[in-house]
Amino acid sequence: MGFLCIIAGIFLGRFFPDIAQSLDSMSLNINGAPVVSIPIAVCLFFMMYPIMVKIDFAEVIKAGKSTKPVLLTLFINWAVKPFTMYFIAYFFLGYLFKNFIGTDAYDLVKMPLGLDLPVGAVHGAGVVVMENGAKMLSIPLWRSYFAGTILLGIAPCTAMVLVWGYLSRGNDGLTLVMVALNSLTMLVLYGLLGGFLLGIGQLPVPWQALVLSIGVYVALPLAAGFVSRKIIINLKGEKWFNEKFLHFLTPVTITALLITLVLLFSFKGEVILNKPLTILWIAVPLFVQTIFVFALGYFLAKTLRLKYEDAAPAAMIGASNHFEVAIATSTMIFGLSSGASLATVVGVLIEVPLMLMLVKFCLKTQKYFDHKTV
Repeated sequence: MGFLCIIAGIFLGRFFPDIAQSLDSMSLNINGAPVVSIPIAVCLFFMMYPIMVKIDFAEVIKAGKSTKPVLLTLFINWAVKPFTMYFIAYFFLGYLFKNFIGTDAYDLVKMPLGLDLPVGAVHGAGVVVMENGAKMLSIPLWRSYFAGTILLGIAPCTAMVLVWGYLSRGNDGLTLVMVALNSLTMLVLYGLLGGFLLGIGQLPVPWQALVLSIGVYVALPLAAGFVSRKIIINLKGEKWFNEKFLHFLTPVTITALLITLVLLFSFKGEVILNKPLTILWIAVPLFVQTIFVFALGYFLAKTLRLKYEDAAPAAMIGASNHFEVAIATSTMIFGLSSGASLATVVGVLIEVPLMLMLVKFCLKTQKYFDHKTV
């Protein structure tokens, strides 16, 4: 079903581009960078609400006392994932695929914030040039793609992971705790790690984009779920809530997810068809990174003797990315038409189908976690 939605999305983007472009243009922007896509936000709300309304906040407090899975996700997301992304992306884009991308291919990106160098000056791997009356930095194209992958690697998922955890029958309360802690950590470490790995000094922290995206994608459905749960149980009782209301909501998450797939691929259908090999060169290191980080997290969860319900979301949160923040940051720093921004978009395109594949893997292997947490 997911594959058919991808095909439908590409078809829509190719043969009805005006519709796709109109939907794609509906977004909340910060400093000219699209941070929240309104159509995706609507779909994500209906994906998240059935999960949020299920959560008993007494269970969230209880889940917060489980330190092992929480510490595991913090370790994977901030001590491992950014650095593996750096080396994996550098190997593929800067070495293995460099000739295919083009050793003489260059990309024009925005000048670093606050930097005013004369035309012809060398800055890092780039040269200052004049383009349409504005100073730009000309850098090797593969490095621009590389920068985009780094921005993805330092942005752990703080929204969709709730969906992946739910679909893999994980502990929703624990997933919410992990999302909250990683969101707070990202506010501090995103800029520091990004600046270090990209070698451009301290990366400006896109705190406005972070706060807005977390508010729309996480806080809004969380508040709606919390309030409506209390109202419905008070009016109709817990039995009716569990047996009738939740049963009605069961297909909503899957339906919204499938619509999201169609939208994502329709927005970028033209890019996929016009630059299929470029998409492939970028997608390969992102694919390898996702599989590696997930496998490491899942293996360590098994080694730590976590319950399956805790192990699945702990591995998922490291494997997935907060692509909204990565796209916004790449647009603000490098420009909307840069290779870095394209790389973050490729991250969006491969994440949903890849994470659905990992969900299926988790469900098939949950029998190996049939033991209690030590």
